[in-house]
Amino acid sequence: MWSRRIVLSAGVVVLPLLVLGDAPQRPARPEPVAVGPGIPRPPIVSRKAWRANEGMVRERATYTGTVSAVFLHHTGHLNSYDCADAPRMLRAMQEDHVESEGWDDIGYNFVVDRCGTIYEGRAGGVGRPVRGAHTKGFNADSIGIAALGTFGPGARVPPALEAGIANVAAWKLRPEADPRGTVRLVSTNDESKYKKGEAAELHVISGHRDSFRTNCPGDVLYKRLPAIRESVARLRKR
Repeated sequence: MWSRRIVLSAGVVVLPLLVLGDAPQRPARPEPVAVGPGIPRPPIVSRKAWRANEGMVRERATYTGTVSAVFLHHTGHLNSYDCADAPRMLRAMQEDHVESEGWDDIGYNFVVDRCGTIYEGRAGGVGRPVRGAHTKGFNADSIGIAALGTFGPGARVPPALEAGIANVAAWKLRPEADPRGTVRLVSTNDESKYKKGEAAELHVISGHRDSFRTNCPGDVLYKRLPAIRESVARLRKR
């Protein structure tokens, strides 16, 4: 989840000011490259397409082992946004992560909007195991997928958003990973729920709150995790 200052400002978008060139371009056709067990890459809007500020990136991407875990987040935006404005929202989020949080780039590896569009987050190549800045203590061998919106009590998780999360998770998880199972990860940061060096048994597909003291990804989205795990498992059996 990101800073309250930017979240509040994101909720007052003046729609008439949108320019046609800011709408998300049609995602590239799925590539035949497989990361998981024969899963084709889903359509993903590139950083170039959403006009990420590459001059803002402070360090080159670093890489870890194959993806053994997925951490699900929400961004804290109001859910009433127009999906055509998602690129603008991502650029504001990148600026906040770098300028306010002090990170090298946007923290999440992927962002999914309420229309189900998947966006490339952190730079380094969507098909590579890029180390993100999404889950303190557990950024290695994992990816962070952020749902664009707020999913606390009373919210609704759009089916398209849930499907987008499942599609990218199914593609990125290593072939041996069981989406319904657990994984043993070692914390690298005392600020997580686990002390540095302590082993944690976590769901292969977890919510941010499973490893860090936070409400993220919101109660409603968190309750959808069992269904998302089932969807990912079905996709990987095709």
